[in-house]
Amino acid sequence: MASGGNGVIGLVVNPVAGLGGSVGLKGSDGADVQRAALAKGAEPKAGRRAAQAVATLLARRPGVRLVTVAGAMGEDSARAAAVPYELVPSGVQDATTAADTRAAVAALADVDLLLFAGGDGTARDVLDAARELGGQAPPVLGIPAGVKVYSGCFALSPATAGFVAADFLARPETVEAEVVDLDEERYRRGLVSPRLYGSLRVPAGRAALSGRKAGSSDAAPATVEGIARAVAARLRPGARYVLGPGATTAAVGRELGLATTLLGVDVVEARADGGADLVAADVTEGELFELVRGRESVIVLSVIGGQGFVLGRGNQQVSPRVLDEVLGGGGGDRLVVLATQQKLAGLGGRPLLADSGDQELDRKLAGHVRVITGYRESTIYRICAASEEFYG
Repeated sequence: MASGGNGVIGLVVNPVAGLGGSVGLKGSDGADVQRAALAKGAEPKAGRRAAQAVATLLARRPGVRLVTVAGAMGEDSARAAAVPYELVPSGVQDATTAADTRAAVAALADVDLLLFAGGDGTARDVLDAARELGGQAPPVLGIPAGVKVYSGCFALSPATAGFVAADFLARPETVEAEVVDLDEERYRRGLVSPRLYGSLRVPAGRAALSGRKAGSSDAAPATVEGIARAVAARLRPGARYVLGPGATTAAVGRELGLATTLLGVDVVEARADGGADLVAADVTEGELFELVRGRESVIVLSVIGGQGFVLGRGNQQVSPRVLDEVLGGGGGDRLVVLATQQKLAGLGGRPLLADSGDQELDRKLAGHVRVITGYRESTIYRICAASEEFYG
């Protein structure tokens, strides 16, 4: 199928990827989790993010042939993007499973580059299919759409995936990128144990890829505790504080003597005596919106090591409407970012990234933000929309 000229791009979408994020389920693997997410009001977003990627691709390279499979695993996204496409038979069923993803990848084995929308679990399925294809497997590129995106084979954002795919057809150079995933059951119990499963061939250009997540184990406990003390000292009586996931924000909960969660989003309210009360733990996006609506609130988020993401990775509960409600008229002091000096140094000067799902909102957040790095220590650091950092 692959040809010269403008080339052929394949598209596979895991339509349930990321389904559990906004409702606090910390993943979307398994039919039971997917049903629970839908029952809690979750809305599928992977198809929409795939549509953003292919729309960007076709705008940059109008003559490209886009080839995909029927229904929610690709065709629906191509239609939503209003771009021309071709279908290949894959045997995909209505209930999209890992086997369906592997079948779709096999059906698109002849393309020049395969775009896939999903998270780390989808990347594992693509890796399995690539191994079955052996030397016939095409290079791939992930469109980030999962709750957790720890693997290095994903573009920074859907738009970036489209730009990278377009550029790849002119310069078809590849590198190896790691596929990493977590055991979601252990993850929901607060046990973070990433495992390396292998690597995939992706377009060269590391700057536009998210890179493998780096852990925080190198940070001295005293440093994290100092950051927590600094946050506690800044609390404004009566204000509500949204604590995002992560070890650093969990340390803030400990400093306040509260039973917050490691991987969930929690809401606390500051008291006049300098303490705080836990308003709600491990909230969904809908619950969070109601808790901050009409209230003075502050969002406290940590940085993902090695990647630099502040929004859009593991904290989908902090949605665009929540951000609008909290930040709408409050200025920069309503977004507090936490990171150790080691974590910032690990970025090598690259900016912090926002991928909230609303590109316009991400652009509004762009600029500089104060990052608390220790007790009475902070720095001003650049933050930008993930979709625009390298192709804006």
